[in-house]
Amino acid sequence: MSDLPRLPARPFVLIRHGETSANRDQIIAGRLDVALTDMGRAQALALQDLRWDQPLALFASPLSRARGTATLGFPGQTVTLHPGLRERDWGVFEGRPLAELPPREATPEGGEGWRAMILRVHAALTTCMIEAGPNLPVMICHSGVIRATRLLIGQVSVGERAPNALPLHYRPKDDHHEETQHEL
Repeated sequence: MSDLPRLPARPFVLIRHGETSANRDQIIAGRLDVALTDMGRAQALALQDLRWDQPLALFASPLSRARGTATLGFPGQTVTLHPGLRERDWGVFEGRPLAELPPREATPEGGEGWRAMILRVHAALTTCMIEAGPNLPVMICHSGVIRATRLLIGQVSVGERAPNALPLHYRPKDDHHEETQHEL
């Protein structure tokens, strides 16, 4: 998709929520509100140990796995929920084994189209970046949101599924952003 809108030229961070029972069991979660596992809670708590070189503005998907990761990982900090950061609606495929996931470019019955999701993610990221003001926007979201973002920053591929609870930094460089993992 070469005709996608560009994101604002500023740094931001995306963090996929901690592990869920659906991740562990290889189930398509989509918009299902699945809980963090014990490992997912531990992954989220480990975010407290990270050091940031500037003040943060925290945003999260309204799904409980993202909200829980934000609350555990950033205790005492205000988290703004943004519906545009939610995972893709996989329609009739939600709750099924991951092996049954349809092609990304297909629109699942009762679900959200891939291009529609990418445009939703663009709007959500742009809004969060504006609302963050001078602070670093940190958004706790989902694998699908990260994959859509990779196309929005100019990558030709959505890449591998992002690891759980690992901050990914996006920094502007020339006419695109570069993705790097948070340095400990």
